Amino acid sequence: MIFQSDNMVGASPKVLDAIVRANAGHAGSYGADPWSQRFEQALMQFFDCPLEVFLVATGTAANALAASAICPPWGALLTHVESHVMDDECGAPEFYMGGGKLVGLPGIGGKITPEALDAHVAAEPGGVRRPPLKGLSIAQGTEFGLVYTPDELKELTVSARKHGLKVHMDGARFSNALVSLGCTPAEMTWKAGIDVLSLGGTKNGCLMAEAVIFFDRSLAEDFRFRRKRTGQTLSKQRLIGAQFEAWLEDDHWRELAAHANAMARRMAAGLAAIPGVRLAWPCEINEVFPVMPQVLMDHLIAEGARFYDWSDISMDPAMRPGPDEVVARLVTSFLTTPEEVDRFIAIAEDFMVQRRNAAE
Repeated sequence: MIFQSDNMVGASPKVLDAIVRANAGHAGSYGADPWSQRFEQALMQFFDCPLEVFLVATGTAANALAASAICPPWGALLTHVESHVMDDECGAPEFYMGGGKLVGLPGIGGKITPEALDAHVAAEPGGVRRPPLKGLSIAQGTEFGLVYTPDELKELTVSARKHGLKVHMDGARFSNALVSLGCTPAEMTWKAGIDVLSLGGTKNGCLMAEAVIFFDRSLAEDFRFRRKRTGQTLSKQRLIGAQFEAWLEDDHWRELAAHANAMARRMAAGLAAIPGVRLAWPCEINEVFPVMPQVLMDHLIAEGARFYDWSDISMDPAMRPGPDEVVARLVTSFLTTPEEVDRFIAIAEDFMVQRRNAAE
């Protein structure tokens, strides 16, 4: 019962087979290989637009490099106060921006609203005392498993444009969000006003495969030098290109993400039906956030379950945990089985029933 993260599983068999095939023989280095070139063409069809794409090995590198492309060293990049780029990347975006500053905005469930963005900009004093606002980074889905609809994205990017901000999307779980919304990749990105996307494959069936995609191609003019200086221009890039090519082929990404999402919905429904357990946020991708008694969390861990406790700062204040409660985060993957989910639910239900009976 391992629900700590979807990056704890390996690659899908189809992706592994693609790596093995690409491994044979010789091929051009640093992206001059047929796998990377075919993936770039496939990606243009996937998003239905011309674009520039740069492959890298980690999500942190993708996010930090993307941030550096839209925010100069003297600028500020707005993001959610509990976003992954803010809390989980050890200052890499600020380092790669060369001193640019991350500034956190509030928002329920990790989502930033146009109103919150407008209010922050209106409160800026101007002058040279503070870094000028240059960009906005949002996550799709958020650190709390929520997704922006295409209409929400458009409203937010319109506000960003009004204030002269370029917009980056952290898409570590892009495929899960896309499956959840049922829209097209174009509708969730460039048609909604996204300038640059960090496309994640690692959390959905790849080994180490991330891509920085520029829909505003003017932002990519010097990006090959940024990538080179950070050690992310990989000599055997074909092994990333091959992964992504297999990932896109026949919508393999969709198959993997749909299964992970389905397992999360199964988990959410089962836990929400247990008296004394509730969901902190709706289950929209492959993450579930139950609010449960601390003693239940302790019992589940003692029974072999592995997951994390989580922040409640971005919850609706009326829904926050009581003194003896805690928020947990459960993440499912393409390898999660119904049996694994059902066992977790059964252990939680049995414990809560026994606890209620003992109290009576």
